[in-house]
Amino acid sequence: MTPDLFDTHAHLHFPDFDPDREAMLARARESGVSRMLTIGTDVETSRASIALAAREADVWATVGIHPHDAAEADVAVLEEIERLAAEPRVVAIGEIGLDYFRNLSPREDQHRVFRALLGTARRVGKPVVIHCRDAHEDTLAILAEERVAEVRGIMHCFSGDVTIARRCLDLGLVISLAGPVTYPNARALPDVARFVPGDRLVVETDCPFLPPQGYRGKRNEPAYLSITTARVAELRGESFDEMGATMTATACALLGIP
Repeated sequence: MTPDLFDTHAHLHFPDFDPDREAMLARARESGVSRMLTIGTDVETSRASIALAAREADVWATVGIHPHDAAEADVAVLEEIERLAAEPRVVAIGEIGLDYFRNLSPREDQHRVFRALLGTARRVGKPVVIHCRDAHEDTLAILAEERVAEVRGIMHCFSGDVTIARRCLDLGLVISLAGPVTYPNARALPDVARFVPGDRLVVETDCPFLPPQGYRGKRNEPAYLSITTARVAELRGESFDEMGATMTATACALLGIP
């Protein structure tokens, strides 16, 4: 049985992959990754994600403004993201959210852009991909106030504990686990992997960032998704193939992908 895996968060259009993008995609497919979501972080990368998805039948795109780039997101930028959101290969708005770890944009700008793009998601009827780093309380409060349950979405690269995971689930969100769940010092993430219902869980690489154990310090890529999937399946006491298929079905249903 060939695995059926879905990398729900990758940056395949980033320059890190310019030297070997075709080979990288081939390795992903050979490893059982049948679908990939390439994530926009500003207008330029959102356009690039759409262009890549238009060329590759197993790649879909998102459009959004990362919290790091929120300060530069004026009305024209937000209008352009909403225009791009109507493109047929765009299946979600993201990544959007809050980042209090690096604070590269003022918090008031992060809040403004996050709320604006949650509004975009409601208007275009597409789910959201949420970035949250060291900002769980404010992120969850804004998601509740902006009625995220109406569009649903993915809490990307989940970094909280079981208590935070329960609150995300209550908002209608799906939890995505990335490479850190494979790290020996993963702390709360193994408990989260066991706690979240199987049909509310997905996996991602966040490549070229956050490679799984065994590849740390190197460039991450979708072919390594099987390592994260295997660890999640092991933590849950489930088979790799069944866990992969369940998580792929969850992602496809949320994103409206066949």
